[in-house]
Amino acid sequence: MRVTLWGTRGSVAAPGPETVRYGGNTSCVEVRGADGTFLVLDAGTGIRRLGGRVGPEMRVDLLLSHLHMDHIQGLGFFRPLDEPGQEVHIWGPPSTTLDLRARLSRYLSPPLFPVRVRDLPCRLTLHDVPLERFVIGGLTVTAALVCHPGPTVGYRITDGSTSVAYLPDHEPALGARHFPGQPDWTSGFDLAAGADLLIHDAQYSDAEYPQRVGWGHSSITHTLRFAEATGVKRLATFHHDPGNDDRALDRLVDEARGAFDLPFQLIPGTEGLSFDLESR
Repeated sequence: MRVTLWGTRGSVAAPGPETVRYGGNTSCVEVRGADGTFLVLDAGTGIRRLGGRVGPEMRVDLLLSHLHMDHIQGLGFFRPLDEPGQEVHIWGPPSTTLDLRARLSRYLSPPLFPVRVRDLPCRLTLHDVPLERFVIGGLTVTAALVCHPGPTVGYRITDGSTSVAYLPDHEPALGARHFPGQPDWTSGFDLAAGADLLIHDAQYSDAEYPQRVGWGHSSITHTLRFAEATGVKRLATFHHDPGNDDRALDRLVDEARGAFDLPFQLIPGTEGLSFDLESR
């Protein structure tokens, strides 16, 4: 599999010269299987540039972790949705109140957006994400609810040999006196366990987190401890706070490397970064 980060920022886009290395676009990740299976994780503002690389003959499967604005804001600017006949599948977490079409239509309709979901010319199919294992092309996807406000899922994707776990908005330490605790009581543990690559929320410094408990995000120390407990091979930090420029994010990573003896590779999640996960 090849995994590419198209947007790594959280909460709101933060473009500018001070964020050029880590990027200012919000959450969007591309996953391509060796057989050509094409998955997109979230539709933040980073999805606009990705859309220009999608051929009209390709099937596109867009897996939304949740429907907060920073994860769907780029949806109306994703070119495959405007291509007549293009096969597009959008998967989103189930809700007990409204179906996925109704929820997406709150954004993709006037006055917030000029085009309605029903008027998109592509061949669009909407799915509630099954909270279990399912198959898309040559890739197997596992989805599970994780700790974040509103219906939110994390994903694990495997080609049978390598795996990537995607938990962009996640607060597994919420309510825990000692973190990490037992695997059965740790949000997202099974999704991440043993993954070749974990892409995980690391929005806050340790000093910031106590004032933001319950907001649905992790401190970088919680993220490192989660990665260590789950036995991942590589960790890419993600969902960077819009108030942190490149130098601040470098400092967070450098301090983490200095404070911990890490049994995995710590990689700052920067826009445009690609990972080739080769079969073992």
